[in-house]
Amino acid sequence: MDTTTLSLGDPLEPARKATADMLQNRERTYSLPQPFYCDDRLFDIDMQEIFHKEWLIAGMTCEIPAKGNYLTFQLGKNPIVVIRGADGVINAFHNVCRHRGSRLCTGEKGKVAKLVCPYHQWTYELDGRLLYAGTEMGEDFDMKKFGLKPVHVKVAGGYIFVSLAENPPAIDEFLSTLAHYMEPYDMENTKVAVQTTLMEKANWKLVIENNRECYHCNGSHPELLKTLLEWDDVTDPRADQAFKDHVAASAAAWDAEKIPYAHASFGLRNRIVRMPLLKGTVSMTLDGKQGCQKLMGRIKNPDLGSMRILHLPHSWNHCMGDHIIVFTVWPISAQETMVTTKWIVHKDAVEGVDYDPARMREVWDATNDQDRRLAEENQRGINSTAYQPGPYSKTYEFGVVNFIDWYSERLLSNLGAAPAPYLYGIKTQ
Repeated sequence: MDTTTLSLGDPLEPARKATADMLQNRERTYSLPQPFYCDDRLFDIDMQEIFHKEWLIAGMTCEIPAKGNYLTFQLGKNPIVVIRGADGVINAFHNVCRHRGSRLCTGEKGKVAKLVCPYHQWTYELDGRLLYAGTEMGEDFDMKKFGLKPVHVKVAGGYIFVSLAENPPAIDEFLSTLAHYMEPYDMENTKVAVQTTLMEKANWKLVIENNRECYHCNGSHPELLKTLLEWDDVTDPRADQAFKDHVAASAAAWDAEKIPYAHASFGLRNRIVRMPLLKGTVSMTLDGKQGCQKLMGRIKNPDLGSMRILHLPHSWNHCMGDHIIVFTVWPISAQETMVTTKWIVHKDAVEGVDYDPARMREVWDATNDQDRRLAEENQRGINSTAYQPGPYSKTYEFGVVNFIDWYSERLLSNLGAAPAPYLYGIKTQ
């Protein structure tokens, strides 16, 4: 019997309808209803309709610099492998053998000549073609029908983006701009100096919401505020004249070195903007001095502030003159999230000479842990029967409103539901 045509129905269908109803009828400037942060069925919907359909940052090109270098990651129930082919092109595949479904690559990173399944040694080329299945499969076995299942992949500015969607959303305009803004860093000649993984007992949206505002910074992030200026632009309603003057002076210096900095937004999903750090500081270290003595790419002036890159649903980044920090958020369950942080430096920078990993990471190690505790306490409170959606500040938490607007629009669209009236200025009855 060919079970591929057997349909068991969608057990999430009632939850899908309820999810759409909640989004269409919620108050826009309030936090989400409780199930969005707690419910296992809604988590499954998030995975299917957001994380399986949007573009995600799988890693950096510098992590797989040569033919056969690969990295793997887990997206929900889906193991994925990203590998550089013989022609230098980066490919992505479901990390699943076409024989009986075993994972091909079991390590996080590595280098191979071919992709060989450890179970029965089926062998694949780096472009996914099946090369060997053994004579046991019979003379009429057609290897051309059993190549690895591909995953959409795009590369720009040193970042590797993947999407599991059949037809991923348009992203090329953002990627073109990202490549331009990352040009000074020469990302092909960089390396990951250190990487951390943090498990947080909180829903992934709480992790992103926490990142999208600095309302909590004064009370929670003493290390970060030694260098970070919280405003994303001079148009921020809280930005004072001293900040605007600081931005203008910094922009003049960046212009002289042909360093891109202007605010570039692509809907609510993507944003790039370079903002100065606190006067007298050049990098996100405890003393504000360079974390790495060897600057990146063609950069000559270490005082580049921080170029902030937002990519929803799961990444934020800080790009300074001496190093780059890449954060990615990976949902594990309804109330568990993995956050990875990578510190990237010039590939010729020497550990112990040009940089001390412990010194370079201490600000964000502290900040990440502080944010973990905040998100976990947020989750514990939301789990209460007393929780009900509360109002966001229009000045301090507009970034959170923007994230939830994006999330609501994408989830409703991917569910095939009608858009929420509040997202398009439609008057409700």
